[in-house]
Amino acid sequence: MKTAISLPDTLFEKAERLAANLGISRSQLYARAVESFIERHDVEAITTRLNEIYANEQSGVNPVLLSMQTDTLGDENRR
Repeated sequence: MKTAISLPDTLFEKAERLAANLGISRSQLYARAVESFIERHDVEAITTRLNEIYANEQSGVNPVLLSMQTDTLGDENRR
């Protein structure tokens, strides 16, 4: 799909240089940039990926650490 957008001159020039350095067309550069932006802002995909990562991780508190933290509270804070 073709589309027209407006960019500040400095941003356009930076994009032109980057596309040339990468050896890709301007259209490819903009398509990749938009795709990357969308992926970074896709909350559902981020949540799914985090769930995949942490599904295999233990989420409990280390018993030794818990004991040390509890000991620092003192008797007046234990209930």
